[in-house]
Amino acid sequence: MEISALPTLEAHLLTALATPPSEVRRLFHGRGRCWQGLEQITVDWLQGQVLVSLFKEPDADFMSVLIDVLTRLTQTDAWEASGAHSLLLQHRARQGSPMDVLWGQSSDYQDVIESGLTYKLDLGRNQNNGLFLDMRYGRDWVREHAAGKRVLNLFAYTCGFSVAAIAGGAEYVVNLDMAKAALSRGRDNHHLNNHDLKKVSFLGHELFKSWGKVRKMGPYDLIIIDPPSFQKGSFALTKDYQKILRRLPELLTTEGVVLACVNDPALTSQFLIDGMATEAPDMVFTQRLDNPPEFNEIEPEGGLKALIFERRS
Repeated sequence: MEISALPTLEAHLLTALATPPSEVRRLFHGRGRCWQGLEQITVDWLQGQVLVSLFKEPDADFMSVLIDVLTRLTQTDAWEASGAHSLLLQHRARQGSPMDVLWGQSSDYQDVIESGLTYKLDLGRNQNNGLFLDMRYGRDWVREHAAGKRVLNLFAYTCGFSVAAIAGGAEYVVNLDMAKAALSRGRDNHHLNNHDLKKVSFLGHELFKSWGKVRKMGPYDLIIIDPPSFQKGSFALTKDYQKILRRLPELLTTEGVVLACVNDPALTSQFLIDGMATEAPDMVFTQRLDNPPEFNEIEPEGGLKALIFERRS
């Protein structure tokens, strides 16, 4: 990280806050490596709370100047007009990802709106707040294609895909994630949108020990696979993704569809295409979803890859 790049961040944020988003959005995406010297910084608009995240611990000089820049930002007309009520700095490279409140008062919980749907975020409690903003178009796609379908949401986390599917008219959604606390937040997210929970199941199990239960609740018209790159003791992406793909034929309907995702910058779309061709050859790649424009990447394959596959006999 370079002190000389911080005026660029300041100018970018002033422009963004001049016309603040009406929904939750990323304001600055240094992680896409399009901004030299700012590659380890992101800034998100959480509908009144502005969250600055540091993905690498900077030296003391950089931190001092960064805090000066952010403090100066809160004194501008653009900040006041934006309606922002807090400025947060998250140190993701530190143990526990602690959060500093640089200005205003933070709320531990924040309801945000994305594509007209409401989600509850946890701030300052976990490394991730409960909604991955780069997956917005993926959730939109699920909502647009879920009508009348039975959906399996693997690695469901806080059930964003499930909320989108039910909003789109899905018949039923099965959410599976070993983190029961995340599934509990997913249940809250459905409640926030006044969804009928009789149409939703929450399975707090490890996937590879639960195939029988998952299969029994199928078959599914749509399966969503959005795993972490690594989950200690339970999932390693390059080793375990293929184990999921080879199960697809027994889980899907004859015309089933899969949304398969990977967000490891070291892996390209071809990882999924080749894996599917080997493990589930009747699944045909049809489309890669665009990422939201605010998630610019100097190398497109370095960001989120969300691919659609359709079953064809």
